[in-house]
Amino acid sequence: MSSMEQLYQQLILDHAKSPHGKGLLETYEAESFQVNPTCGDEVRLRVHLAADASGGTVVDRVGWDGQGCSISQASVSVMSELVTGAPVATADLLGETFKALMHTRGEGLDDQSEDLLGDATAFTGVARYPARIKCALLGWMALRDALVQTGVTQEEKA
Repeated sequence: MSSMEQLYQQLILDHAKSPHGKGLLETYEAESFQVNPTCGDEVRLRVHLAADASGGTVVDRVGWDGQGCSISQASVSVMSELVTGAPVATADLLGETFKALMHTRGEGLDDQSEDLLGDATAFTGVARYPARIKCALLGWMALRDALVQTGVTQEEKA
């Protein structure tokens, strides 16, 4: 295992042990409950939006609770850290970029995409294990669903 892989593994374990954003919000615009039927991982995510100075919408706070493997719990922790305070368009872009990362079979993305993802690049190795990809995407799916519910994000056309 390379030192980078060890670093990534440690970051995932740290987030799983001390998750960021964990705890359900009392004030929120939307809630999404997602379950990975394959393994039973689950997450309930609530999102609170606010207007920024230019009148755009930002993800003011994300609160969540859930149970499951360290990958699912760490992924939603990293995601909540990345999107809190971010414009909704940025949160959407992060979600799409993370989904793209999960489809690289562990090869990673270009430097610009990985810079955007920050700590979420720690999940690059997860993409080598198809059974674990849904674990890593669970929190991101909940965020996407919650943002669609608020009407600030359009549902993807199939």
